[in-house]
Amino acid sequence: MLTRGGEWPRLRTAGILFTCLTALAATSLVAGPAIAHGTAGPCALRRTPAHHSEGLDTWNAAYPRPSRALDAVMVFLSFPDSPPRTTPDELAEDYFPATSEFFERASYGRFTLRPHPQHEWVEMPEDSMAYAIERDWSPQRRAAYLRDAVAAADPYVDFSAYDVVYFVADPDAPGVNSDATKVVNFDHPMHADGTPIRRIVTVFERHPPDRNVLAHETGHVFDLPDLYHRPTDGKGDWDTHVGDWDVMGSQFGLAPELFGWHKWKLGWLAPRQVVCVAGGPRRLTLDPLSAPPARSGTTATKLAVVRTGRGSAVAIEARGALGNDRATCSEGVLAYRVRNETASGRGPIEVIDAHPDSAACGNESVYPPLADAPVRVGESFTVPEEGVRIEVEDRTASGAWTVKITPA
Repeated sequence: MLTRGGEWPRLRTAGILFTCLTALAATSLVAGPAIAHGTAGPCALRRTPAHHSEGLDTWNAAYPRPSRALDAVMVFLSFPDSPPRTTPDELAEDYFPATSEFFERASYGRFTLRPHPQHEWVEMPEDSMAYAIERDWSPQRRAAYLRDAVAAADPYVDFSAYDVVYFVADPDAPGVNSDATKVVNFDHPMHADGTPIRRIVTVFERHPPDRNVLAHETGHVFDLPDLYHRPTDGKGDWDTHVGDWDVMGSQFGLAPELFGWHKWKLGWLAPRQVVCVAGGPRRLTLDPLSAPPARSGTTATKLAVVRTGRGSAVAIEARGALGNDRATCSEGVLAYRVRNETASGRGPIEVIDAHPDSAACGNESVYPPLADAPVRVGESFTVPEEGVRIEVEDRTASGAWTVKITPA
């Protein structure tokens, strides 16, 4: 989780076998095959062992793929030292239906996240302060928390019925720290109700929570990386890599729609909606990424890709004030670099600023220097170092952009 500007992040039972767990926000457990490209085409980067690799030639089977309806259980945890001041139903409304609606729009209706919030508090065996909850949580304390949470919930929850698990802590308990919200993955799965639990979303948000925080965390459940930049001293700007663009960068972003590259990875773009540009100039009509099929049709081109190396590409897409991007203050054709060997949180995607000498959106943007990154109608731009030229020639009556792309 992350915050705006340079602030410290507001991110913030029998039958149970618990083994060690990792502290990562998610883990790529299976490496992709060593091939140049697969069925996704020559511009699809190969999946690598990097944490949440942006390679998409194959799917990492350790993660549930959101290509079908998935069921998510939401368990609400209280503590002996703090009687809850809210109800589970009130907290559930903080996250749903908003999170399901975000994914419904992002997937063009191809994916449904079905929430199953429990209606009663499940009390933990220890006081909230006993778990020493914090962002960079000690593995031992985190292990104790999750072991106790699964054990406490198991009599009331059939874990075998769900694809996603959310544990929501009482936001008013004194030991709850909202910086600790994250996805915890296990080196070896826990087991309950005869089913392996490979990861749990631990939610420690205030009430009401940060906007889109659960969409961000759920993205990790689907093998998407953190796109923010975490300063080594915790005091720098977190949003220099992608700014407002993509909820995996900032849940506060004005344009939180998932990048076209991520939609391609998740299976929400059909092959015919992705154009690989190679060998010479190509003129395309790019439909706004957030435009629904009812407006643009199911064959509209959403993403253009120029391969720039064995493990790198430049992705090009149109962003407009629709759907999840309806609050954006800047429209146009956005370009970004993708690297398949760069791990989550280290800049696997970087937005390319077509207007490096200006900024936009003032205090509304999480990072104004990138808020005006898209190329506008009548402008041309050459991607530094890559030599890819983007010329935005026109905008159609339906709101799509006519673009000429010339590889180096």
